[in-house]
Amino acid sequence: MIENKRIFLSSPHMSGNEQKYINEAFETNWIAPLGPNVDAFEKELAAYVGTSGATATSSGTAAIHLALELLIVGQGDIVFCSSLTFVASANPILYAGAEPVFIDSEEETWNMSPVALAKAFEDAQAKRKLPKAVIVVNLYGQSAQMDELMAICERYEVPVIEDAAESLGSLYKGKKSGSFGHFGIYSFNGNKIITTSGGGMLVSNDLDALARSRFLATQARDTAKHYQHSTVGYNYRMSNILAGVGRAQLEVLEERVQARRDVFDRYVKALGDIEGIHFMPELEGTYSNRWLTALTLDPEVIKVTPYELIDLLEEENIEARPVWKPLHMQPLFEGCRFYSHGEGDMVSERLFAEGLCLPSGSNMTAEEQERVIEVLMKHLLAHKSLKSDGAFQRN
Repeated sequence: MIENKRIFLSSPHMSGNEQKYINEAFETNWIAPLGPNVDAFEKELAAYVGTSGATATSSGTAAIHLALELLIVGQGDIVFCSSLTFVASANPILYAGAEPVFIDSEEETWNMSPVALAKAFEDAQAKRKLPKAVIVVNLYGQSAQMDELMAICERYEVPVIEDAAESLGSLYKGKKSGSFGHFGIYSFNGNKIITTSGGGMLVSNDLDALARSRFLATQARDTAKHYQHSTVGYNYRMSNILAGVGRAQLEVLEERVQARRDVFDRYVKALGDIEGIHFMPELEGTYSNRWLTALTLDPEVIKVTPYELIDLLEEENIEARPVWKPLHMQPLFEGCRFYSHGEGDMVSERLFAEGLCLPSGSNMTAEEQERVIEVLMKHLLAHKSLKSDGAFQRN
C-alpha cells in the first residue's frame, strides 16, 4: 500500500462488469446518444425503485429541469425548495424563470421541516399564490419525513418533485426513496453511490409525462421528415455508452449501500461516544444508504471547528467536506424568502456551521478508514478540543 495515499470523500467504484456493456455498445455501433443500454437502464432502474417508468438524462439537474417543465413552471411562478442542499436542486427553478422559496430543515432527518413547510403554505394561501411545485431533497441518503410532507402538499394540491440524487437505495417505511413525488430524480455523478460518470434519471408513474420528457430532452423535434420544432427543447438525454456503465453499477447497488453503511458504523463505533460529536440520525422506519457519513461538532464541547479539521485532514492527504451551505445563505439567492423551522431557530444554518462530511467511499478499505479515524483523534487531542484536560469524556 502506498503510504499517505490520497483518501477521497467519495470516489467512483467500478463493479468490473461495466466493460461488457460498453463493448456491446461498440460492437453494435451504438455509440451515439440513445440505444439499447439506455432503454434497458430506464426499465431496470424503474423496476428497482418501483415506478412505472423512467427517463435517462445527462444529469440529475437536467431531470429536475424537465420535471419543472412538465409541471408548466414558468416566469412569475413560485417553487418551494429545501434550503440545505446542493445548488443543483434549485438552479432549475431559475432556468424556468420562477422564484425559489427556501424551507428550513429539522433535526430528525436534517431534511425539509414539515413545520416550516406548513408555515410557507399558510402564507402562500393568504397571499393567494400557491407554489407550482415543491422540491423535497433527501440529504446524504436520509429520506425526509415524506408522509408529513406529502400530506401537506396534497392538502394544497401541489405536486412534489423528490430530489433523491443522494438517496438511491434508501428506504422510507419500506418504499424506495425517490418514488413518492409526482416525479423523482436521481444523480449518477462520479461521487454518487453508483455512477455513470455523469448522468441522471427522472422517474414517475405518469407515463404520458415521461413520454413528454423524452421529447423535450431530445430537442423537442416534431414528427416530420424534416427538422421541425414548435417547442423549446433540450439536449438532455444520456448516451448509450454511459447507460451501459449504469446498468453494471445498478447490479451492485445493494452491495454499495451495505458498504457505505459499514463505513458509517465503523465511524460511529470509533467516535460515537465522544461528547460533542453527533452523527446524522436515521429516522425510525427509514433505511439510509449513508452516501456520506455526516456529523456535527458541538462548539460548546469541541473547540476545533469543522473547517479546521478539514484543513488538518487535507494536510494528511485526506479529503473531507463541510455540510452543504444552505441556499438561502448563498449570494445567488440573496433576497429570496426563507421559512425557518422555529422562531429564531434556523436548523439548516446550525447544521452548516457545525457539520462535517467524512470520507465514505464504498471502495475505501478498513485500513484507510482507520487512518482517517487516527488523524481525527490525533488532532482532537492535539488541539485540546475536548473538555477534560486531554481525556475524552463519554456521553
